[in-house]
Amino acid sequence: MLTCTLVLLEMGYDKEEIQRRLMELKPLEMRLQLKKGKNNSSIIDDSYSNDLASLEIALHFLSQQNQYSKKKLILSDFEGERWTPKFQEKLQKLLSLGSLQEIIFIGSRLDNIFVSSDTQRTVYPDTDTLLQNIGKHDFSESVILIKGARKYRLERLSKLLTEKSHETVLQINLNALEHNLKQYRSKLAPHVKLMVMVKAFSYGSGSFEIANMLQFNNVDYLTVAFADEGAELRRAGVQLPIMVLSPHESAFEDIVRYKLEPEIYSVRVLKAFIAYLQAKGLTDYPVHIKLDTGMHRLGFMEHEVDEMLEILLRQSRVKVRSAFSHLVGAGDPQLLAFTQQQISLYQRLVKKIEKHIGYSFIRHICNTSGIVHHPEAHMDMVRLGIGLYGYDMTSTALDLQEVGRLKTTITQIKRLPMTETVGYDRKGRLRKDSVIATVKIGYADGYSRRFGNGVGEMMVNGHVCVRWAISVWICVCWTLPILMQQKEMRL
Repeated sequence: MLTCTLVLLEMGYDKEEIQRRLMELKPLEMRLQLKKGKNNSSIIDDSYSNDLASLEIALHFLSQQNQYSKKKLILSDFEGERWTPKFQEKLQKLLSLGSLQEIIFIGSRLDNIFVSSDTQRTVYPDTDTLLQNIGKHDFSESVILIKGARKYRLERLSKLLTEKSHETVLQINLNALEHNLKQYRSKLAPHVKLMVMVKAFSYGSGSFEIANMLQFNNVDYLTVAFADEGAELRRAGVQLPIMVLSPHESAFEDIVRYKLEPEIYSVRVLKAFIAYLQAKGLTDYPVHIKLDTGMHRLGFMEHEVDEMLEILLRQSRVKVRSAFSHLVGAGDPQLLAFTQQQISLYQRLVKKIEKHIGYSFIRHICNTSGIVHHPEAHMDMVRLGIGLYGYDMTSTALDLQEVGRLKTTITQIKRLPMTETVGYDRKGRLRKDSVIATVKIGYADGYSRRFGNGVGEMMVNGHVCVRWAISVWICVCWTLPILMQQKEMRL
């Protein structure tokens, strides 16, 4: 924009005219996005630029996606690239690195590109011809990378293959997620393992999308709240060890079927799981022993450990993979003494367990806050939770980035005099002549009713709009909430 402004000034354009024209510019999405596609598919939309460097990055991202076994590429010609034998050789080498089941080329020059004989190959002269023949291709149960130069307008293809899009979306920035992961990793010694919480479908950020990224970044463990979450990750191709928090007896079948590892927090659950494994004829199944050192939610109390050990010593069905506990106030300096008390109790209990069962296991007690504030307690592994998603209320030592952004669009704008009111019960009383915007978001999208009546804030084109503070006031459209079904994973 600065370059454009300087050029226009040099050409003699009026400053007011330049300002007016700049205000009319609209942002374009020009970053790789992962979207939910039709017929059980995933769409990697990178349809705004095409060169060998960005193609390599996009293919690299495609290789991380394991939710569907079939991987396909739609690739346009390279605008502005000199078509030399060296360029063609590099392109063919890039395309041969990925295990692609199908490649669709757009542009006659790509007719000379050949890849593996196992890869189905089709060439179209232009995007319009591909759109006319799109029914000939089966994109179901596939991950499809759409990669093209701007002039080919492949966003039309992306829109066609993507599930019905909504103007209210939750955007997840995978770059920010990776950045936050590295921030916490920087606090760990090389030998310390990292378990990452992806429970509640990664706190609403997406299940396999986040898990695939974590798997690619070589985390050691994932943790889910329920067995069905772990089952979904397994079906999406995630191979990492997965711990299941507080499993119910009805979930034992799925736990074993999908090779999940249950948290064992009571004598009742321990006995029930051993009995289930015995009926199935299984031995040495990995479990995680939860110790209650002060949180007082789930876990074996100190006086229950002896009974737990007696049961473990009499059987061969389960094997302790880890023993862990949870810190109550790791980031609160006023609770430092209690935290040290928890750590001491935990260390005493795990020594006792290790001595009696005769083998070692993974020890971990630090949660997100503990990673930063208690490096002395990192032990064998730490558990990263909400901090991965950019929230750590107890630390300013990390440069965390915003991961999620809830976005919507304005439906209608009205100019009202100060004598009018807005909304139910006439509670939205105007103090001056105002501009009122109604936006497409409501309860079903997770926008709390508590944000009404001037409590909440929104940003319009990057500017915070606060009720009464400036002339724009946001009126949320409660009567027509649009259910948010699409998550755009932004890289």
